[in-house]
Amino acid sequence: QVRLVESGGGLVQAGGSLRLSCAASGRTFSRDAMGWFRQGPGKQRDFVAAIRWSVGNTYYEDSVKGRFTISRDNAKNTVYLQMNSLKPEDTAVYYCAAQSRGGVTTADYTYWGQGTQVTVSS
Repeated sequence: QVRLVESGGGLVQAGGSLRLSCAASGRTFSRDAMGWFRQGPGKQRDFVAAIRWSVGNTYYEDSVKGRFTISRDNAKNTVYLQMNSLKPEDTAVYYCAAQSRGGVTTADYTYWGQGTQVTVSS
């Protein structure tokens, strides 16, 4: 069993910041990449950011470049998403994903967390 647990979501005003965490535990698995995706009600799950675990290469969706930063802590088996200058359009449920099966920017990951709500008010 692989368990991914997100935390750090909440309500914040536009321009504010949040730091999301995703702690991984359970059976060993390939950590070629981990990513963050987000999904609004009735909408598709969209790519936000990803990181190559071993070397730290990062990838970002265009709208979050310069505002969001993905990072990982090997000792804690945790990936983070630092979100700055938040906008109302960032409002969504944010999901952590592990073990990409294809391109790291696609939703083709093996393991998913349950999500954490991020709400940005005007």
